[in-house]
Amino acid sequence: ALVAGACGGDDGGGEATGQTVDRGVAEGVGAALGGPSTTAGGTATTELPDSMEAWEALADAERAAIVQMIRDNGWGKSADGTTVTGPEGFTIDLTACPPGWSDTEGLTESEIKIGHTAPLSGTAADFGNGGRALEAVLGYYSDQGVFTDAATGTTRRINLILKDDAYDSARTIPLVDELIDSEKVFAMTTTGSPTTLKVYDKLNERCIAHPLGGITGHPAWADPVNHPWTTGLQMAYSTEAVLWGAFIEQRIDEFPGEKIKIASLVTSNDYGQAYDTSFRAYLDQSVHNDRFEYVSESIEITAPTVTDPMTTLAAGEPDVFILMGGASQCTQVVHEVAQNGMRDRAQFLITNQNCKGFMTRDKVGGDGEVASGWWIMGGGVRDINSPAEDGNPYVQWARDVLTSAGIDHRTSSNFSLGIEYAFPLVQGLRIAGELDGGLTRTNLMVALRAMEMTHPMLLPGIQFNLRGNADAYFIEGSDISQYDAAGQEWVPTGGVIDLSGKSKNCAFDQSTQTCN
Repeated sequence: ALVAGACGGDDGGGEATGQTVDRGVAEGVGAALGGPSTTAGGTATTELPDSMEAWEALADAERAAIVQMIRDNGWGKSADGTTVTGPEGFTIDLTACPPGWSDTEGLTESEIKIGHTAPLSGTAADFGNGGRALEAVLGYYSDQGVFTDAATGTTRRINLILKDDAYDSARTIPLVDELIDSEKVFAMTTTGSPTTLKVYDKLNERCIAHPLGGITGHPAWADPVNHPWTTGLQMAYSTEAVLWGAFIEQRIDEFPGEKIKIASLVTSNDYGQAYDTSFRAYLDQSVHNDRFEYVSESIEITAPTVTDPMTTLAAGEPDVFILMGGASQCTQVVHEVAQNGMRDRAQFLITNQNCKGFMTRDKVGGDGEVASGWWIMGGGVRDINSPAEDGNPYVQWARDVLTSAGIDHRTSSNFSLGIEYAFPLVQGLRIAGELDGGLTRTNLMVALRAMEMTHPMLLPGIQFNLRGNADAYFIEGSDISQYDAAGQEWVPTGGVIDLSGKSKNCAFDQSTQTCN
């Protein structure tokens, strides 16, 4: 959700980044926070099904409407096999695919082979639980026999081939090579911004379906023109950074001093940099810019502790602290803030959407009180471990699916991420199977680019859709919530903010780390 510019680095001075905040996002956030309504992007379904059977019936109806829309518009692969078309000018030039490319590689009479890389070991291993949940849901629907090819009547199971890259790009690259060259998978999914950025060019050049990007919110996945085979899913980190800035501005009168000191701990990779440069851009272009003093400290995602940089940040006695890190850092920072005095002095403590499930007492220990009062712009995603979801039929179904797969869902809220990502992949595969020609890589991408459904893992009011080249962000909305340790849940303040269709697509330039 940003265009142009370059990053100024971790110099702590808050100098201009040269970036420009996406005006559509900024205006949408401003309107939502400043007005009586918190929905800035149109209407969305708010009356949700009250049983799992009703959820499945709703999905059936929405899939049928998408299939009909695709057929009515004549989208899909051309008769001569050279071009794929979809909504709003979406096209793929199949003549650019490598010699010997097959639209059905990875499909047999009995299975659909999908590759997935994720950190199953190392300090970021908790993120790998998203892949474990994805595997469980795909297994459940395979058992239900739903992946039927209308063209042939063939019913297949999904074979998710899960590989551990430990959140290390040097391991991701050969694993992806193995999956596409030796295993010859039909599609690939990946986990992590820095790891995915190393392989998504290759996947697009090889014309291999890469649905749902890197199970991250990096804006680079919103590039249907240059990377038509890759889609994202989560709310973009750049949009989240705008929400942080707007949240602070909305409360500007609550700060007693003339200067407002904002500190952040930033993971020193593409993930952290997307947050940091976006937030700096927002502050640089704020009408209150002269009141902001922004400092940051960087840290490797593999660092065993966060004590040193957090001690340095605490010494500056910030008014606001923002965590732009992840994995084990989520809980480590909560403890450091409680111990170094920052919790008592700072007016606002903000964590990011990827840490949403790391505040429970199981994660932070004791009675969990150290996590109380933290804020989050959580991307509108439900937490399957929240007591507030105990009566939710879809969440209960997800818990049961994980339990049946031998997974204790209470051990990680990143299982929520896997459930969230499984929904569009299951729906996309089922839609593609109903299209002319049945399940193919190209039909899967058309199905995803035309998808507009009610996502059961999103809060009411958060829209879920892609519109070809016009809108490449599935989720452009969020809750703003504060953690209640007594109830062990994130409590939304007000309604959700939905910005569907507001974000500009991102032609990401890795050499400058910016969108063009």
